[in-house]
Amino acid sequence: MGRHCLPCRGGQEIHTGEAGIDAWLDAVNARFPGWHMYISSRLTDSEYAAGKALEAVSQRANTHFDDCLHLAVSMRSFRAENVSAFVKALLDCEKLAARQAFAQVTQRYPIAVTRDLNLAKQWILAHARGTESFGLVASSKAQRLKPHAVDIRVDVNPVHWFLNGKEDTRSSYYLEDAATEFQVQGLELDWACVTWDADLRFKGSGWGFHDFRGDRWCNIASPDTQRYLCNAYRVLLTLSRQGMVIFVPPGDASDPTRSPDFYDPTFNYLRQLGVPAV
Repeated sequence: MGRHCLPCRGGQEIHTGEAGIDAWLDAVNARFPGWHMYISSRLTDSEYAAGKALEAVSQRANTHFDDCLHLAVSMRSFRAENVSAFVKALLDCEKLAARQAFAQVTQRYPIAVTRDLNLAKQWILAHARGTESFGLVASSKAQRLKPHAVDIRVDVNPVHWFLNGKEDTRSSYYLEDAATEFQVQGLELDWACVTWDADLRFKGSGWGFHDFRGDRWCNIASPDTQRYLCNAYRVLLTLSRQGMVIFVPPGDASDPTRSPDFYDPTFNYLRQLGVPAV
């Protein structure tokens, strides 16, 4: 008989084969029936995706739920502990909760949104001080940012991107090469410029999930792949410790792969949550 703690940070699974807290629960339930499991009662939240696994372990006599086990304060966003709550509500399309969380965040953790990438870069440069780090990030499915000189196909070396100095064109400080969720997962910047493409689109009450194939955007039907995409944006939106600016392209009515209809609802949604425009 043993006791085991399951620490986790929700919503970080971004690739096929990457398992979350549900895999931990399944493994303990199947292989260690005598163990006492002490679990945060907040694992029912959407980003943990514990679902059926949580339901299964809750039937065990030696499973214990405890509010005290939930680590509610993010050590990454030291200026504002509610950043993760804001991002969660934003991605869950819980507008009221997102607006409330943003109101608590914005005094100490600046967040802005813009349709102009040059303005986004200027915003970053105006806020960063001294040796504070900053960089440009994008989803690995953000295939139609190339007209804005953001090409996620460029091979970014995370060592150069994170560690090299401001004089090196390969570094994040140059604001030229965009790192994806795979290159920044588990790491952090002081300030981030998050570029938001048409792969994840706000649809009024939920998200549309898309993958660019050949010459067009295609709907993503797989629930797992949808979750990975949503989590990719969760990783990007919680990357920075001190603040961020979000760039949502204006689109181009003459380009069917970059219709303004793909981008305007997302920008408007962020504005509805209280995020100021620059």
